Amino acid sequence: MRRIAVLDAPSNLGLRPPTATSVPGCAKAPGALRDHGLLRRLNARDAGCLTPPRYDPGDWRPGDGVCHAPEISAYSRKLADRIGAILDHGEFPVILGGDCSILLGSALAMHRLGEAVGGRIGLVFVDGHSDFRHPGNASYVGAAAGEDLALVTGRGQPDLTGLEGRRPYFRDVDVAVLGIRPQDEYRIELQAAGIAYRAVPELRSDGAARSAQWARQVLQDCDGYWVHIDVDVLDPAVMPAVDAPDPGGIAYTELELLLAGLVGSPRCLGVEVTVFDPDYDPDGVHAAELVDMLVAGLAPVRAATADAPAAAGRRAKAPAPRRPAEDEPTGEPAAGSSVADPAPAVPAQARRAAQADDEPPKAPKPADDGEADAAPARRVPVVDHGPGKLRRRPAPDEAPTPG
Repeated sequence: MRRIAVLDAPSNLGLRPPTATSVPGCAKAPGALRDHGLLRRLNARDAGCLTPPRYDPGDWRPGDGVCHAPEISAYSRKLADRIGAILDHGEFPVILGGDCSILLGSALAMHRLGEAVGGRIGLVFVDGHSDFRHPGNASYVGAAAGEDLALVTGRGQPDLTGLEGRRPYFRDVDVAVLGIRPQDEYRIELQAAGIAYRAVPELRSDGAARSAQWARQVLQDCDGYWVHIDVDVLDPAVMPAVDAPDPGGIAYTELELLLAGLVGSPRCLGVEVTVFDPDYDPDGVHAAELVDMLVAGLAPVRAATADAPAAAGRRAKAPAPRRPAEDEPTGEPAAGSSVADPAPAVPAQARRAAQADDEPPKAPKPADDGEADAAPARRVPVVDHGPGKLRRRPAPDEAPTPG
């Protein structure tokens, strides 16, 4: 079993202030989720909290670049260290944000890992918005949480896009975006860059489980992938407690199935959850519903068995990925033939992957045919969990602030 390790990353440095006299409340999200029993229900190890620097925009003005950039840079390095330590222990990291700027720390950790295993790590970006604002398409930048996908794909100022001389952290072709609204202002640019995406209508028409399968297929050349979830992918009717709610999102059931379909693959390296703001949830109703969804969606991780030793393989060189003939089963079978996820060249399984690559191909079967000693294939549970931003812009007569 890959035990889940929960790490709090309560940084709000990437958002603009909600008002002139307040700070973003998403820093309180990890505590609110813990209060509703998340760790107990996941049977997770408490990996602690990485305390962020003070939120203080100071005298930031448009044209100054990303607000809090030095603080975000330093925090991202520390977060990458903590995620790397969790992976070294053979555990599955679940990172509780915080705003979307924490993706920079996760991305740095994934790039380090890709370098260590001699391969590439991909990103599944589940978000209500593309967060693709950068100096090439906007008059100014300011809030990293509205620019995180651009930053981790190498677009923006070097002190954030090139930490440790690594740029980009994810290649455009190694990113799959799910859940943006069909009117997203940067969708055409995503397409031009070769970044694969599915907006909400397409995600819904094909189904959440098949959309998870689609994302895994997009990243089939990667040795593993990280999952970013901004809860504003949910419709404001069910999740209004975010900084920039945008109508037309998905339901809890769909997000649960999507998450289960992504983490059910052994190639999934970890998950982060961002932007939930308890300040907009005084009764804790939405925190409770979010915890229910996370517990059900992460069930495949807790149900999976992994009989390989953990940890030190993270630094070992891993072989190139294979191409099995069939996909692992999901709760919603895709039409026609399916394509499997390659065996993971990830920390706890690098040695098994190396052995598997020396074996001749086998006939298709439910389990991943490349791993001789792999556990039986996991089936993503189909759970009916009930029904189901653009980043806020200043009003025309409002003075611009970071973001």
